Amino acid sequence: MTYKVLVVDDSSFFRRRVTDILNKDPQLEVIDVAVNGQEAVDKALLLKPDVITMDIEMPVLNGIDAVKKIMARSPTAILMFSSLTHQGAKATLDALEAGALDFLPKKFSEIAQNSDEAGSLLRQRVIQLAKKGGVSRRHLSRERTTLVNRNISSKVPAGTRKPIVPETPISSQKQASSLKASSGKKYNLLAIGTSTGGPVALQKILTQLPQDFPLPIILIQHMPATFTNAFASRLNSLCKINVKEASDGDTLMPGCAYLAPGGRQMIITGKEQHAKIKIMDDTSEKITFRPSVDVSFGSAGKVFGGNVLGVILTGMGADGREGSRMLKASGSTIWAQDEQSCVVYGMPQAVTVAGISQLSLPLDAIASSILKEIRHG
Repeated sequence: MTYKVLVVDDSSFFRRRVTDILNKDPQLEVIDVAVNGQEAVDKALLLKPDVITMDIEMPVLNGIDAVKKIMARSPTAILMFSSLTHQGAKATLDALEAGALDFLPKKFSEIAQNSDEAGSLLRQRVIQLAKKGGVSRRHLSRERTTLVNRNISSKVPAGTRKPIVPETPISSQKQASSLKASSGKKYNLLAIGTSTGGPVALQKILTQLPQDFPLPIILIQHMPATFTNAFASRLNSLCKINVKEASDGDTLMPGCAYLAPGGRQMIITGKEQHAKIKIMDDTSEKITFRPSVDVSFGSAGKVFGGNVLGVILTGMGADGREGSRMLKASGSTIWAQDEQSCVVYGMPQAVTVAGISQLSLPLDAIASSILKEIRHG
């Protein structure tokens, strides 16, 4: 199957470069280009591409507003290109909230050591986003309209994204629309790991937690170093709980979420009742992600033992599987986001097919299920 791609950028050089990279894969075909946001909106409606790559800063109509119009008129998987600056981070987060599914740095040298590696990563991301399965445009349009209406009425940002059908069968793990009753376990930490689609998923969950949430929370989101502070600040402004980018030496406090800084590792140290955060540089070739869910989850297991509720959300790859395995071996509980509500059913699928997660939940039900499990509220 060949996936159709629309490339949107006001730079003719960048349009040619992205087109050449994508067309190297027989699964991808760049069917057209657009030079501004309005042209992108028009061509998205006319051509119905499977994926759109979108610049942010463009004439006539910028990328963020173009995403909003496309998602309202012809919902499509959109990959944003972003500058790795504070302003670029804010704009990218705005685009994700508007409906874009993923992003990559516009300077390919910032995501890979060479052009071949960067091209391979771009093609992989586009193919993954294109795999929408049997999701109809009517369903996506209805979903988007519901989310927009919810935003207008409650000012709570949109959450779910277009589902991706997994390429391998899910295991016999228990599927649930929501948690029916608490297991009665004691918890002293909530740990959440995610990647592609994570910013919106985290926002969806954390904005539903009450101010007196009784546990500290650690958040591991695959994200560039220049993005995590802006993302933590955005979450803090929207949530009742406190959210901050984790700093070396932070003491874990109830009702506070600590976001692992991009480009480094977040380790949990100390004793369970006085646990602290250690932020480390990591040059190990064995670990792909910085921050890594495996690293943070594994360290949490050493400090908190079986008193961790771990949740793996949408994301590409398998980061979090081994860390979740370590947590479960200590007696902790692991949940995964279900396939239907994931942007990319990679990380949740990894813990599911390995038999590590005990429950699979839709994104809409995760926050309420957490509160029910810890018997709060």
